[in-house]
Amino acid sequence: MTTSDYLAITFKIIGSLALLIYGMKAMSEALQKMAGSQLRHILGAMTTNRFTGMLTGTFITCAVQSSSATTVMTVSFVNAGLLTLAQAISVIMGANIGTTLTAWIMSLGYSVDLSNFVFPAFLVGIILIYTRRMRYIGDFLFGLSFMFFSLVLLSSAGSALRLESNVAIIHFFRSFDVNSYFTIIIFLAIGTLITCIVQSSAAVMAITIMMCSTGVLPIYLGIALVMGENIGTTITANLAALAANTQARRAALAHLMFNVIGVIWVLCLFYPFVNTVCRFVGYDPQTNNLTHQQLAIKLPIILAAFHTSFNVINTAMLMGFIPQLERMVCLIIKPRKKEEDEEFRLRFIQAGIMKTPELSVLEASKEIHSFAERMQRMFGMVRELLVTKDENAFVKLFSRIEKYEGISDNMEIEIAKYLDGVSNAHLSDETKDKVRAMLREISELESIGDACYNIARTENRRITSKEDFTDEQISRINQMFALVDNALSEMNNILVGHKQDNNVNLSFNIENEINNYRNQLRSQNINDVNDHKYTYAIGTMYMDIIQECEKLGDYIVNVVEARMGVRQQEV
Repeated sequence: MTTSDYLAITFKIIGSLALLIYGMKAMSEALQKMAGSQLRHILGAMTTNRFTGMLTGTFITCAVQSSSATTVMTVSFVNAGLLTLAQAISVIMGANIGTTLTAWIMSLGYSVDLSNFVFPAFLVGIILIYTRRMRYIGDFLFGLSFMFFSLVLLSSAGSALRLESNVAIIHFFRSFDVNSYFTIIIFLAIGTLITCIVQSSAAVMAITIMMCSTGVLPIYLGIALVMGENIGTTITANLAALAANTQARRAALAHLMFNVIGVIWVLCLFYPFVNTVCRFVGYDPQTNNLTHQQLAIKLPIILAAFHTSFNVINTAMLMGFIPQLERMVCLIIKPRKKEEDEEFRLRFIQAGIMKTPELSVLEASKEIHSFAERMQRMFGMVRELLVTKDENAFVKLFSRIEKYEGISDNMEIEIAKYLDGVSNAHLSDETKDKVRAMLREISELESIGDACYNIARTENRRITSKEDFTDEQISRINQMFALVDNALSEMNNILVGHKQDNNVNLSFNIENEINNYRNQLRSQNINDVNDHKYTYAIGTMYMDIIQECEKLGDYIVNVVEARMGVRQQEV
């Protein structure tokens, strides 16, 4: 073969791998859109113990055809506090088993002619994409077709690398001593490095199967590459966890350690273990007495069988040691220095782990609830400000409220930026509605922060002017504050997921109470000023606080409406 032939084959292989990665990505994303929030509910509900957690990870990875998607999702749920570290480790173990289905699909692609399936599937897929109801099924079928088409192209490229034509390539790989542990470790490191670079174990598995099925790469070296892929595939979750919290980083490290421990024990038993898998499939790597056609069928099956055996046995061995693995990663990754609540930071949203719209919306929802809790704490400070008599304590508390107002502005901007990034993806109509509702929620929450700050400024103005409220005024303000605080509590209950109708009705009822009480106090204030019970100036400041409380009630009910997708008159 000439240099130009080698170049053409190289580009064909690289292009086929790119098509494979795209097909896997399209198929995975389509399945996640079809499943929607069910994946989240399954992951949260079916991790009650190690065994169910492992089965859940296996099921989801088989469904979405991406262990990286499952692992990143799991790390994100740990970051959001939805899964414990032990639960996450069991799910990750299951994900390692689920990902072996991909290897079996690829081995099928080398033993069965998929050409007759691929092109009709493309036609059906594109038709479904243009139908509104079935477009996600069309996306999935299109991705699956691309994946199989890439395997057809790889098989075609591999046929050009058959034994008779490429003595130089065969000689190069056979120059390595396959019975040397040093050689096995070198190819293991190569598999790890390549997988880290391309961030797709499926692509590296495909090229490994192609090279082994053509007889170019000895089976021992191919299996060493597969072992390296198992380590390299953990890079995705570890990169995702870099900006996450301590528990999420521990979950990602547990994934790496789990795979490394598996590779270590397999290396200790490498040749007996590989020979057993080969004999089970009906191939003897020592004699290698099969024809090229038989090799093309047997070797992909051996790689898939090894991949499955390795992950199933490794999971079975380490399932009982999850507590010990948890303690080990906790010792390695220490908690970061606790940041003060007054410092601005997002707790759940991390740009590095924004993978799917469903997952991103969940992260934003958790962050919005955290935002709402901050605003209720800010209102608690405002209530405390009313009864603070010491001047230094008053100044300190007012400064904290000012700081919180700045935090509310920053949180609105950062969450809005994140949601804007989410909206750039291909979203379902339901997810689009969620994003619009969340944008309204953060706007109203920021307005709550502004109203709290306005009350604090009024209080500061009163202190500066050396005015005092009467005991009766303080009592009425406290009563209004209590109503607003109740409204904030109900709002937070709804944001955290307690969405019963009585919660919604209660929020609207409290808002009506606030309005009615504001109207009553406004009329009473006019009478009290006319009766000279207090000055017009203190009466103005008094009503400014009451008016801001009424605005708070409006903002709170707007958040409830946005989250529930209802209007007050409809309830």
